[in-house]
Amino acid sequence: MPSARHIVLYDGECSLCTFQMKLLTWLDWCHVVRLLPIADPEAARVAPTLTREALLEAIHCVTTEGTIHRGARCLRFVGLRMPLLVPLALVLWIPGVIWIAERIYMWVSRNRYLLSRLFGCKDACAILPARKRGGDV
Repeated sequence: MPSARHIVLYDGECSLCTFQMKLLTWLDWCHVVRLLPIADPEAARVAPTLTREALLEAIHCVTTEGTIHRGARCLRFVGLRMPLLVPLALVLWIPGVIWIAERIYMWVSRNRYLLSRLFGCKDACAILPARKRGGDV
């Protein structure tokens, strides 16, 4: 397992976000990401240039080099590093697709609490356990 991993910052208060992060723990066979809720004090140290408002708007990935990917671009970056997500990530490289994906992502992000209630993400979160991995909060 690599000692330095990309850090994914997410809204730990959002059940939809939490469900997706639990799912990501199962897809991350190569242990390339570390999941960190934005409420954790370490999040401010990891991404000091990002405001709390920016962090609440979208998922962010801070790479081992310090580059920050946001929203659909974060999903594309992370997806290229997880075997089962590579096809999705490659589709996001088709010209114009990332533009559409960002708009869809922002709509979902703005409505995530409503969508969580509609789809029962809180109950689904209880069913899907996070895979136990070192370093995740």
